Amino acid sequence: MTGKAKPKKHTAKEIQSKVDAATTNRGGGKAGLLDRSGIEKGGHAKLECPLCKVTAPDIKTMQIHHDSKHPKIPFDESKLNNLHATVAAESSSKPRPGIRGSLKK
Repeated sequence: MTGKAKPKKHTAKEIQSKVDAATTNRGGGKAGLLDRSGIEKGGHAKLECPLCKVTAPDIKTMQIHHDSKHPKIPFDESKLNNLHATVAAESSSKPRPGIRGSLKK
């Protein structure tokens, strides 16, 4: 008969990664709802399509969207709505979703 196997011990790296995953705000859930919706400060999406109101974070992504969804209309960069320019971000001490770091540390 063989003896019992040694129980595995958790490594410091594994424990640290679990703590990081549990305490870092990744922008999901209720904390990131306002950021994703873009109501408060424009969210992660910077540009808005003037035709269908879909948002995109940069010009290249918006051009890909435009080429696939509106192929008959020529792409005009000047007609795009810049959400970060229209929605002024207020300077406050509220935690911002999508920023790496923890409030609990």
